Amino acid sequence: MQLVIISGKGGTGKTTVAASFAYLSDKSIKVDCDVDASNLHIILGGEDIEKRSYIGAKLAHIDMNKCIKCGECEKVCRFDAIADFKIDSLKCEGCGACKIVCPKGAISLEDEITGETILTQTQRGLLSRAEMVIGAEGSGKLVTQVRKNAMAHKKEDEWVIMDGTPGIGCAVMASITGCDAALIVVEPTQSGINDFERVYSLTKHFNIKAFACINKYDINEEMSIEIEKICQREGIELLGKIPFDPCVKMAANELKPIVSYEKSKAAKEIINIWNKFKNKYEEE
Repeated sequence: MQLVIISGKGGTGKTTVAASFAYLSDKSIKVDCDVDASNLHIILGGEDIEKRSYIGAKLAHIDMNKCIKCGECEKVCRFDAIADFKIDSLKCEGCGACKIVCPKGAISLEDEITGETILTQTQRGLLSRAEMVIGAEGSGKLVTQVRKNAMAHKKEDEWVIMDGTPGIGCAVMASITGCDAALIVVEPTQSGINDFERVYSLTKHFNIKAFACINKYDINEEMSIEIEKICQREGIELLGKIPFDPCVKMAANELKPIVSYEKSKAAKEIINIWNKFKNKYEEE
């Protein structure tokens, strides 16, 4: 079973739910697909046991010993990455056009390290994650590598619990592709509903079974009712409604999963949601 927790945008409480599920499921591999802002390891703690540089792009380099300063590279570059026979690494897309037109073979494409993949041993199991270089591209490819690292260490009876990337972009597609189920965390606002519908359409496109839960449902119960209607209309099973709980902020400040607070109202509902999903899968 590969379960990914996603949301239409950041800040809905996705990681709060994902960290809780990761904490509750000791027989699972954890994966933090949010490579642009990885934070699951902060909540789960643990020790890094493996780090590897990730090469996610190519950058053009000019050998000035061979360059005759003909200017053909600058003319062909569509990204304005070449000026005065120097490469701007922030603009270069590594397309290789400059290399092709160079009459003296002075330009080469060299590997660029765009991030680092990390395996962290937590008290609740192994966590696969990554840290991406600020401003680097190719987050979708890095997410795929993070998932591959997890699957390489997965035991036969283990689940894979993934904190997905927010939104509907390339990294989200890499997060959900091949998963058995997706839990969409939605907040009861008009923009939240729009984001919910967009990310649900993505799960439909990739034929991923979608579930939903409403976070902080009681701050706007009218919108929560609208979300329930959408779920009924689309055949999405609503697993639960998490109440607003100041304890969530306390848990974040103390770097602990909310489900470790026994008196938390939000924790009780998240545990109910987890049990519903787990029982449903075990029955099937």
